[in-house]
Amino acid sequence: MLADRAYAELRDRLVTLRIAPGAPIDEDVLGGELEMGRTPVREAIKRLAHENLVTVFPRRGTFASEINITDLAHISDVRGVLEGHAAARAAQRITDAQRLELAQLLADLGRSEGSDDVEALMALDARVHRFVYRCAGNPYMEETLARYYNLSLRIWYLVLDRLPHLFARVHEHDDVLHAIADGEPDRARDILVEHVATFEREIRTVL
Repeated sequence: MLADRAYAELRDRLVTLRIAPGAPIDEDVLGGELEMGRTPVREAIKRLAHENLVTVFPRRGTFASEINITDLAHISDVRGVLEGHAAARAAQRITDAQRLELAQLLADLGRSEGSDDVEALMALDARVHRFVYRCAGNPYMEETLARYYNLSLRIWYLVLDRLPHLFARVHEHDDVLHAIADGEPDRARDILVEHVATFEREIRTVL
């Protein structure tokens, strides 16, 4: 659907801060860039407003939401519980088709060994998290986690150039993917809970 494509494109621009916090969003300009009409763009903006990525002010317009660093604790509190649960469920419910995708993710993680390509590493991190959410087999949890992950990504991008261990954080996913593949829900849960906690601690050290 055009609205889904508009959503994904605008979401990625917002979470990577290519659209800066507080910047105005012009529906006509965006529609022209995406080569689509106003309706799918408007639908995408409604969805992003629900996810707190954009803010719509009556008679003023639509803007990228500001980033409030104090939200980090609240976001991590939710993610710490739900990410671990999603990983455990993924280890219990992964399908044969998803195992093929998991193998591809492991291969891509292996190929990125030693990489200093920040954009590629961040894209790989997003692929792994969203894959785990899908494998959990619960659309409500997937939607909730995707929303909170996007909010945490914006904070991560805000301090990305100051984070000392980006490569190590992304490659922790090698362990969780193996735990999911091996059908070890408790180990998968523990790895991802610690990953979220470490993410919060490292961000706090550079704020």
